[in-house]
Amino acid sequence: MGYSNSLLATFFFLCLELYVINGQPLVPAMFIFGDSVVDAGNNNYIYTIVKANFRPYGRDFVHHKPTGRFCNGKLAADFTAENIGFTSYPPAYLSEEANGKNLLIGANFASGASGYYETTAKLYHAIPLSQQLEHFKDYQRKLEGIAGKTNASSIISGGLCLVSSGSSDFIQNYYINPLLYKVYTPDQFSDILIESFSAFVQKLYGLGVRKIGVSTLPPLGCLPATITVFGSDSNECVDKINGDAVSFNNKLNATSQSLVNKLSGLNLVVLDIYQPLHDLVTKPSENGFVEARRACCGTGLLETSILCNKKSIGTCANASEYVFWDGFHPTEAANKILADDLLSSGISLIS
Repeated sequence: MGYSNSLLATFFFLCLELYVINGQPLVPAMFIFGDSVVDAGNNNYIYTIVKANFRPYGRDFVHHKPTGRFCNGKLAADFTAENIGFTSYPPAYLSEEANGKNLLIGANFASGASGYYETTAKLYHAIPLSQQLEHFKDYQRKLEGIAGKTNASSIISGGLCLVSSGSSDFIQNYYINPLLYKVYTPDQFSDILIESFSAFVQKLYGLGVRKIGVSTLPPLGCLPATITVFGSDSNECVDKINGDAVSFNNKLNATSQSLVNKLSGLNLVVLDIYQPLHDLVTKPSENGFVEARRACCGTGLLETSILCNKKSIGTCANASEYVFWDGFHPTEAANKILADDLLSSGISLIS
């Protein structure tokens, strides 16, 4: 079965390349919602400490300049855009680039430190999903003005919507917030998040979106910062926290299937990021990496956002050897592998 799946994926990528060579993206647009894993720079324009618009962020990106992406280079969403034929990336909605014909290929509404739990974003003055949705409504109005109502409707229904959320809810809120972990078990908290996810998808559906790829939680217990804070002086992944992620992902799969059964014409695919990233962390050398415990930036044990800066001592010279760029986020090299895995698992969204 694994061999036949590999052949299918290889055949698909060959067909995809032939299609893309003709200069036609496989979908008319991309709409991106969620947290820092997919934020392309929206946090640059709001009052928050959760930013990545300074070096060394972006040092390996186009023109070697920081853009607000929480990475040394491209995000998995950027590679996805390239893989399906786009020659530029959906602009961060709050940026100056998000205007006129640039909006025809979609927009990125994500915000670092946002989550399914509304309060998570508020804690860090990030943009909650509810506000990201309002921005999307505003985007739709602008799109109608540019392309006309009928064309705008086709772009929305045919466009690929990516949702990445939930990690900040656990790592940056639940596990460190006694107002949550003393009141809810991880299982109860994940139920709250899943309810929010379900409501969010239904609102997107009500606005005309029909193709949605939602990523699972990654192996949260394997993030360098998580091991540093919760690992009890161990260099190993924190099994309990990984277990919470697996439990959430199981609920995400079940709820997504329920939504597909409920909403006519909805193509909702759960994109597994847990296993591919877990494989990179536990078998780095097999995937071309040298270091999977420590991140590239600074000591590699904790730094992220403002703690990862041009004065951070110890930042590595070659990020492509590392799975993680900072304490929470993968490197461009890891994102490329993750994006290819996500694309092959989400074939039905673009075929």
